[in-house]
Amino acid sequence: MEKTLLLTGGSSGIGKATVELFASRGWRVFELSRHGRSHGNIVHIDCDVCDEPGVQKAVEEVLQQTERLDVVISNAGYGISGAVEFTEMADAHHQFDVNFFGTLAVTKAVLPQLRKQQGGRIIYTSSVAAVLSIPYQSFYCASKAAINAFALALQNEVRSFGITVSVLMPGDVATGFTDARNKSDRGSEVYPHAQKAVETMEKDERAGMSPLAMARDFYRIATTANPAPQYVGGAQYKFFCFLDRVLPKRLVNRIVGALYQ
Repeated sequence: MEKTLLLTGGSSGIGKATVELFASRGWRVFELSRHGRSHGNIVHIDCDVCDEPGVQKAVEEVLQQTERLDVVISNAGYGISGAVEFTEMADAHHQFDVNFFGTLAVTKAVLPQLRKQQGGRIIYTSSVAAVLSIPYQSFYCASKAAINAFALALQNEVRSFGITVSVLMPGDVATGFTDARNKSDRGSEVYPHAQKAVETMEKDERAGMSPLAMARDFYRIATTANPAPQYVGGAQYKFFCFLDRVLPKRLVNRIVGALYQ
């Protein structure tokens, strides 16, 4: 039987690489985003994850074309940067509206179908920054940490329906995500390290892994017999997350802070 994937944020970057990989392996793919196009086994549906009724409508459109959702990947997201003290509340809210509440809207829309079919996999795009919080990217880190906690709680709610929930936490990946970041330099006279910290972070991103590497990780999570709750994308980032577990949090946080001074 043909397997079906529903993915949000598949018009570029990690999402685009993921839908193309699944489609190349015979999956029927539904890609939900604000920008995109249908081609081959990939069906594009216009969708803004911040519009809950729009998300519900898009999922209903998917279910008019398929009887089953095998895997749902909530991948849509973006980032902001700047000093906490000088970040506008509206910007902080929008960061969570896209990254967290967008994920929630997708989850609520697909759960009735997954329960009905008594199975399926939900995978969220998180970030190593959910574990190792980066200065001047506080709200992005917080939104991804919220997804990690949400996923663990949700797994215990839906286990009896045969549904599994996992997160993939990529490290630095070279995509258009970097240039799309909403950067603020407000308060730079008070926080002189902010600009350099963001430049360091973006340099690491541009030299990061290929989106295809993360697509392959998504495929492994989607097809493994018993998926784990959390995965880290990239060998060096697995090592960093291991150090976070075994070293004192105070020390780890100081090390991370020192990297962005």
